[in-house]
This record gives sequence, structure tokens and C-alpha cells, in this order.
Amino acid sequence: MRIGVDVGGTKIEGIALDAKGAELQRIRTATPKGDYEGTIAAIVGLVHELETVTGLTGTVGVGIPGTIVPATGLVKNANSTWLNGKPLQKDLSEALGREVRCANDANCFAISEATDGAAKDYEVVFGVIFGTGCGGGVTFSGHVHNGPNGLAGEWGHTPLPWASATELPGPLCYCGHHGCLETWISGTGLEWDFARTSSRNLRGAEIVQAAEAGDEEAKQALERLVDRMARGLSTVVNVLDPDAIVLGGGLSNLDRLYDGELAMRLRDYGFGGGVETPILKNQHGDSSGVRGAAWLWPLEKSDAGE
Repeated sequence: MRIGVDVGGTKIEGIALDAKGAELQRIRTATPKGDYEGTIAAIVGLVHELETVTGLTGTVGVGIPGTIVPATGLVKNANSTWLNGKPLQKDLSEALGREVRCANDANCFAISEATDGAAKDYEVVFGVIFGTGCGGGVTFSGHVHNGPNGLAGEWGHTPLPWASATELPGPLCYCGHHGCLETWISGTGLEWDFARTSSRNLRGAEIVQAAEAGDEEAKQALERLVDRMARGLSTVVNVLDPDAIVLGGGLSNLDRLYDGELAMRLRDYGFGGGVETPILKNQHGDSSGVRGAAWLWPLEKSDAGE
């Protein structure tokens, strides 16, 4: 079987999948915040519990809210800051007595949807997570692409393209720069943009509800959000030209992202116009990250009965 572990800020989730991707068992535990050794122990405990319950052993993949730098093996850019600068993959491999594969959580989302989700029929897939922040992942033929710096897909920390005067310099991002995509096309970005234009403070879900009830300021905020998404995705198409883009995270539940408006704007923003890249809603929802961690060990021919 394959075991996937998703390390979040408040919980760590583990899942066991059989060779065909069917779920055998799922377990959650609280994240030991600020405790690196405790996090290692929690992950190891989840793996052992999954193997005990199922009576099987498995490969282990771990999704983290950061990046493993290939040159050093150390974690960086993790918002679970106690992981930064630590050899997490090495320490987990030693603790479990087998090779463990770690990847960014957005990459895990992308590989989940590319393996047996919404984008399973596409060769090159760009997966996007629109949640509290904004991230991305790239897969080729069902394999995640990290790059030599471990930064492939870090689309949320590129500037908003073709920013207007009212969008400059943009909000300050935690990375130290102004106007990163993450500060515009995310749940927090939507709330900030609505507050600055309406002088009202609403949560993301409340803005959506207000728009559906006819609130003009809320409707305009969502229109700006979709336009900024299209601008951001156009740079992905111009550089990577993926076969499909699959959306995840809380904002991916907005029906308007799939009614043609986002695709139409993306079509026009892409170089030369006429962009026809499919924009897909995820199939596995909140489970995609942990499933993708399991799929860091790709499907082998023997698994498929070939």
C-alpha cells in the first residue's frame, strides 16, 4: 500500500491507499506546534498506526507547507516555521527505517489530481490552491516536478501581472515583497480588497453570500478576483502551457470560476489570445493533499497489472 501524510498547521493527517488508490484507512492527530521532534514523532506514530490497523506495510510520502531544498536537504519557506532549516526528509527516513519522500503541499495536490483526479487524462498539469494563501504545483506524466531549487510552481510569489495604478505597489506579503499574487488571489486577499474598496470587513464566505444577494460592492470584488486569477494564470500558460489547470482550496468552490468567465478572460490575456487551456475543479476536495503525498510513489506497471 501507499501511505500519505499531510502536515498542516493545526493537524497532521495520514491516509493509506491500496495499489489502485482506494482508501483503506485515515487517521488525524494534532500538530505539535513549535516542536520539531514532536512533529517527527507524530508522523512516525501515524505511519505505524496505519500499518497496524491495516496489517500492511507501505511506502511513505509526506506533504509539507514548505520546500525541501535539493542541494541541502533542508526545509525552507514553511509557514510551520519550526520545520525551516531542518533535514525533515532525512530524519523521517531514519526514524522509519525506509526512504521517505517529501514535497510541497501544493505539489501533492497537483499530483493527486493528475494521478486519479480531475486531471488524470492530461500529461502536463498545473495545480493551483486558492486558500488562505495561493500556491501551485507542476506534474509531468504523473510525476511531480520540483526543480533544482525546489521552487517549481511557487506561482503565488510572483507579481500580479499588468497591475493598474490602484493595484500598486500592492499589499505587503510575508515574503517581504509587495503585490505577490498570494496577497491578491487568496481568501485573505479577497477580504483585504473588499475592505479597502467598501470600508466593510467581511469574511470570504460572507462576501460571496453578499454578492449572491445582489450587493454591488461584493459583486465587483469577485469580478476583480476572477480577473486577477486570469492575469496570474496567463503567465503560467505563457511559460509552461500546461494541458490542464486544476483548482483547489476554499476559493475553488466558487461556481463562477467554471461558468466560462475565468476561461474567457484567460483566453484573452494569454499571449496572442485564443488560449483554450481547460480549467478544472478538483475531484478529491480536501483529501487531495494527503492523497497526493501517498502518490509521491508513482503507480508502477505491476500495480496496474501490466
